[in-house]
Amino acid sequence: MNQSRDIPGAIATFRRHGGVLRTGQALKAGIHPEALYRLREEGTLQQLARGLYRLSTVKEFRDPDLGVIAAKLPDAAVCLISALAFHGITTQIPRVVHLAVPRGSYARHRIDSLPVHIYKFDAANFEKGLEAHKFDGRPLRVYSVARTVVDCFKYRNKIGLDIALEALQLARTRKRTSNRELLEIARALRMDRVMGPYLQAIA
Repeated sequence: MNQSRDIPGAIATFRRHGGVLRTGQALKAGIHPEALYRLREEGTLQQLARGLYRLSTVKEFRDPDLGVIAAKLPDAAVCLISALAFHGITTQIPRVVHLAVPRGSYARHRIDSLPVHIYKFDAANFEKGLEAHKFDGRPLRVYSVARTVVDCFKYRNKIGLDIALEALQLARTRKRTSNRELLEIARALRMDRVMGPYLQAIA
């Protein structure tokens, strides 16, 4: 593999990849480590996380945390309070990034620059309600409004029942989902008995 110390060429390579590259991707694309170092020292590259760089001239991520997730952990799914915030159905400000991975099929995920909490969801239902979004040009997997509300009830002992109730209220009053959709997912996740009274009260 021929690597070039050419600075303009390195910048052009970053631009071809949306302005963001991991170190390994940059090296495979032919950028020399010395070029990476120089661009970082000059301020042309910004370090978003360990081994993840963005051109300083590229528009910043709308949400830096989710931007890093989209770039570094594209297979994980944004869930619970982070998904509520993404959909605009909570008054909570996530203190950590809540991510889900299938139980039994992932090693430990870690991003040194971000506080991340990993939840291991049942692999059989992992894809249910999972949506594919574009976040600043990169794929980002986020659970739907209905799935997220149900998950909040499922994990109410960890995040608080008040957060789940608020999410249900906001999702319904803002017409982001229906009781029918919520009940369908609740049944799939065996949460219909828990959520039934709340759904009836809000109908």
